[in-house]
Amino acid sequence: MKVVSVVGARPQLIKLAPIAAAFARTEHEHVIVHTGQHYDADLSDVFFSGLGIPDPDVHLGIGSGSHGVQTGKALAALDPVFMAEKPDWVLVYGDTNSTLAGAVSAVKLHLPVAHLEAGLRSFNRRMPEEHNRILTDHAADLLLAPTEEAMRHLAAEGLAERSVLAGDVMVDVCLGVRDAVLAGTHPAPALPEGVSPDEPYLLATLHRAENTDSPERLTALVDALANLPVPVALLAHPRLLAKAEEYGVKLARGALHVGRPLPYASMVAAVLGSTGVVTDSGGLQKEAYLLGRPCTTLRPETEWIETLVGDWNRLVPEPAALTPGEWADIATRPAPTTERGTPYGDGRAAERVVSILAQR
Repeated sequence: MKVVSVVGARPQLIKLAPIAAAFARTEHEHVIVHTGQHYDADLSDVFFSGLGIPDPDVHLGIGSGSHGVQTGKALAALDPVFMAEKPDWVLVYGDTNSTLAGAVSAVKLHLPVAHLEAGLRSFNRRMPEEHNRILTDHAADLLLAPTEEAMRHLAAEGLAERSVLAGDVMVDVCLGVRDAVLAGTHPAPALPEGVSPDEPYLLATLHRAENTDSPERLTALVDALANLPVPVALLAHPRLLAKAEEYGVKLARGALHVGRPLPYASMVAAVLGSTGVVTDSGGLQKEAYLLGRPCTTLRPETEWIETLVGDWNRLVPEPAALTPGEWADIATRPAPTTERGTPYGDGRAAERVVSILAQR
């Protein structure tokens, strides 16, 4: 069996790690195509070395641009790659423009497409990620769902026959890295200046278009973070930095201490060292849940509804609508004592994915 994996952004690179390792333990041929959708080294290249992922076989260097331009460039670049490789499966990951481009290019060439992390829904049609998820699921031949809830969403859209519950590969990599961090085999994370790993701190990220494209909304969210009573280590995505500069929003002030995005192992270590997480990232919500840290999500919805059970994750789309005390109490709340369970699987999803692809 020959499988081409199409990746292009940080979350996909993390998901690729256990998949690549699972393929390496077989005789199957696995070709990695990196679109280069995230061209910042902090968000891309560092993950290949930090997670032991093989170097990509093909690097397309798509770079930045509007959603249409980015998707179109990836489509044009992927066609000749797929025609040359003639894989048995094209495996696409998650919900980025690279995901959609890989799926559309493959189906137009009559190549079977499998979608890893299928069936997630926020039901917010303003999110570009939601468009990518839905379009990819309806184009793909095999839908590898991470959770029972994702399976229900796919069935509701008439896609049950193409769907398989595979589990969540993020559990595979997150728990493996967690164990290595706790064993002391990873160095301490490089937190922003002014944040001490020996004192309580919150870890924060902010990058989604709905939170950064409006100067008023971005200002309100940055104000809310800056006014918290404990240091906030803000790992600043390139999108956030660009929008803050464009709008004249000062990030480094009050409780906010700005740093660069961290390699995955360092991110896990930073979450473990924190008292909690404040984010609009889907991946970080789940990582906080898996690592036992309370999360406050700056969105009105989440794809990972399982994290809401027991108050491990709380949705706060408008911190400015709360009193400063209410907002601080939520963001700095202690970890719940409720059990989290294992809604995302047993940490062996990658092996299951390779087996499913081979069987079909």
